[in-house]
This record gives sequence, structure tokens and C-alpha cells, in this order.
Amino acid sequence: MPAFVFDAHALLALFRGEEGAVAVKELLHKAASADRPVHMTEVNYAEVKYTLLKKDGAEAWAQAADVLNSLPIEFHPVLRPLADQAADFKARFKISLADAFAAALAREKKAELVTGDPEFKALEKEIKIVWLK
Repeated sequence: MPAFVFDAHALLALFRGEEGAVAVKELLHKAASADRPVHMTEVNYAEVKYTLLKKDGAEAWAQAADVLNSLPIEFHPVLRPLADQAADFKARFKISLADAFAAALAREKKAELVTGDPEFKALEKEIKIVWLK
């Protein structure tokens, strides 16, 4: 099984029952079965949290936070090499800073980025992307 990185879009699809939620559930199940966690930056975690709080409220976030504790996701802090790669992506492509961190982690881990966010189209030659549908 290849390594995977989630951007915020992937977890938001799962928690909000949006398009791609089934594919995210399947990837998480495979990751748990293989004992190989999915990766995510703390920056993208923050994006999930603030989006759920802002759009769905504190109760929705509390429920999501409980679920997160049981998911096979390894959260990565931002260290200088990751920040440098994210800055490079942000400087060269029209993407958000949070998306730049997800792409940087995918590059660092030689992983496939799981997303449905069209902003990542610009990075298809830089990293492998699994598009949620």
C-alpha cells in the first residue's frame, strides 16, 4: 500500500458527508488494516478544525475530534524543512499556504496526496494526487 497524505478537504468530506467521503473511509480502513497510518500536517488539522467550528459549530467539531482520536492518522508538526518546501510551493503556484503544507508533506513522505480541492491541479507534475470523486 502506498503512503497517503490527507489535505483538509479529505477529512472535511468525511466529517461533512460530502463527495469523496466513501473513498476517504476506504483509505482509512486500508491504512488501519495495513498498520500504515495516513499522514497530515498540524496546519491541515487546524484547517479542518476551524472550518468545522465556523461552518457547523462547536458540537460538530467535538464529534469530529472524538472520531479523529480513533483514526489511523499521524499528524506532523511543522519543522523547518517542511516549511521551506511549503514556501517553495506557495511561491511557485497559486495555492493556499495550508495546501502548500499538505503538498510539502506529500513530497517529503513520497506519498500520494488525497484531495478533491482543484487548487492542487497546478501541482500534478510535482506530486502524485489521488482525486476524490
